[in-house]
Parts: sequence; structure tokens; C-alpha cells
Amino acid sequence: MIETLNTGSVLEVLRPVQDPELQKSLVELNMIRNVAIDNGKVSFTLVLTTPACPLREFIVEDCTKAVKKLPGVREVLIDVTAETPQQKGLPDRTGISGVKNIVAISSGKGGVGKSTVAVNIAVALAQTGAKVGLLDADIYGPNAPTMLGLADAKILVQNNGKQDVLEPAFNHGVKLVSMGFLIDRDQPVVWRGPMLNGVIRQFLYQVQWGELDYLIVDMPPGTGDAQLTLTQAVPMAGAVIVTTPQTVALLDSRKGLKMFEQMNVPVLGMVENMSYFIPPDMPDKQYDIFGSGGGERTAKEMGVPLLGCVPLEIALRVGGDRGIPIVVADPESASAKALTAIALNIAGKVSVAALT
Repeated sequence: MIETLNTGSVLEVLRPVQDPELQKSLVELNMIRNVAIDNGKVSFTLVLTTPACPLREFIVEDCTKAVKKLPGVREVLIDVTAETPQQKGLPDRTGISGVKNIVAISSGKGGVGKSTVAVNIAVALAQTGAKVGLLDADIYGPNAPTMLGLADAKILVQNNGKQDVLEPAFNHGVKLVSMGFLIDRDQPVVWRGPMLNGVIRQFLYQVQWGELDYLIVDMPPGTGDAQLTLTQAVPMAGAVIVTTPQTVALLDSRKGLKMFEQMNVPVLGMVENMSYFIPPDMPDKQYDIFGSGGGERTAKEMGVPLLGCVPLEIALRVGGDRGIPIVVADPESASAKALTAIALNIAGKVSVAALT
């Protein structure tokens, strides 16, 4: 039994404490730093792998219990911070300077609420203290500015001496670039593949993103030119497939999932949106308008996790139309809680992938 209170003994009792997702010792992962002891008061810094760590409180509690077992400990003070690891990616793809992890939010078909999920995930991650950007890659139907409350925003175009550089708009803690900022509201984008490829690469490499923990990419539906450009251009931390429980949506989601696997992009899991409807006047009831259990079955068949199920609530739609995402407008609602949990789940899986 350890009988001396010093830095070594503190690290020794903390050695058995593991990161629940990485299944490795906090000490071995260099997540315990700056140990100090002053008259029975033990303090140290706990460096998590993401500000959005879903198990933060459990880790802090385990550390506190472990240190209090040492004789002479009167108080334990833990300063919690985070260092999001850089995704390694593939050698033939060019990363974005300052951007640590790129996560694609995709769907096999339109109309499943992919943009709603993408916007709320980005904002939920920002609420944890992470630095987040959102790239609206749906060039033909750019809805992210409206959903993020930036429909009337303008982005600056500057020249750095070599090329034009875009300054992203900002709201709810998220930086945003979208085709919606570059065209009139009613103007259609009638482009062939090469022009689409060019603007997506501009959004990737000619935007002043700064330092980002996560760049969330709101992908267009399907498996077309935009998906091909993004998966071949940048190293992605992973993709999330959004579907509804409806059979036709599930069938298309399988194709989208397979596309990412063929392009060597890890699939982090599936999200079942519009999982059930909650009437505003009867919050204790729910109706399976689009069926039930489809997301769970498909995720199991495809060998990927089901990251969560998001209910259909009127407030969720209203928040998107008003430009105030549900995780901001009503964080205690069922849909906001589900979306926040999904965001934390994604962050955890990205960290695991980066460190293994």
C-alpha cells in the first residue's frame, strides 16, 4: 500500500483509471499533467481528448475517488481541459491547415433531415467548448445559412496576394461557409460536375477556417460528384449516415454507407431522424409515423453503430426555420437531448479513431 503523498504516488493511484472509450490508462495516455501537492491539497490537470467528452463527469469522479485513497489527502482539485487529436487520414489526401477532424453528415436520399442534424450537431459540439466549422456542401440546395440564423449574412472575400480567400460567417459558436452566401436567394445553381468540384475545393482550401477541432460537412443527398470530390480531396475522420425509419430511406442509406466504405472513409454510425412524432399537446405520447426500428436493424445489418434516434417535434422544425437550432432554442426538449447525445457520441468515436 502506498503510504507517501507525493507526485509519484498520485500518478500511481491514477494509473488504473482508464479512459472509458480508449480503454487505456489516463497516465499512459498523458492525460494527467501538472500534479501539485500543497498541505494535503492535490491538484492536477486532466486533459481530455475532446471538449465534447460524453463521459467527462465519470472520469473526474473516478480520478477523485482514486486520489482520496491516499493518506493525508484533504482535497482534490481537477482542472479539466481538452486537446483534440489530429486525424491521421490517408497520405494521398490533403488536409486543411488548422482543421483537426473533418466529419461528413450524409444521407442516401433527400428529405430525411440531414441538414437539421448537421447544424444541430455542429452547434452542440460548439456548446461544449470545441472550435467548430460547418461547410455546407449542398451546392444546389444550400439551407444551412437559414438554419443557423445567417440567411442575411454576407461573407468577405479577400485576396492574400495569391488567391481569393473567404471569411466564414459566424453564429451560435459555429463558422459557416455556404453557396447560399454567394448567390441571390431565388437564384438556381445550374452547374455541371467540374464547376461543382471547383467551388467545393474553394470551400475547403480557400476559407479562413482558423483552428478547428471539428469541421462538419453537410453533404448533399446521394452519391454524386460532391461526395466524390470531398472523399478524394481531404482526409475525413468519418461519415455519419442520416436516415428515417422508412423503408425507401433505409434502402438509399445503405448505398450511401457503402460509398464511404469504398472510398476508405470510416463510417462512424447511423442516425435515425424523425424516429417518432411527439404531439406538442400530448408530450407523453409518440407515434411511429415513418415506421419503427428501421435504423437499428439497418445499422446492425451493415455492421455500424446506431448513434441515436431523433424524434420529430414541431419545435425542431420551427427552430430550423427561425435560425435558432433546437439545441439552443429548447435544450431540454427530447430532440435537443437526442441531438446533443449524438454529437458527443460522434466526438468520442473520432477521438478513439485518432488515437488507435
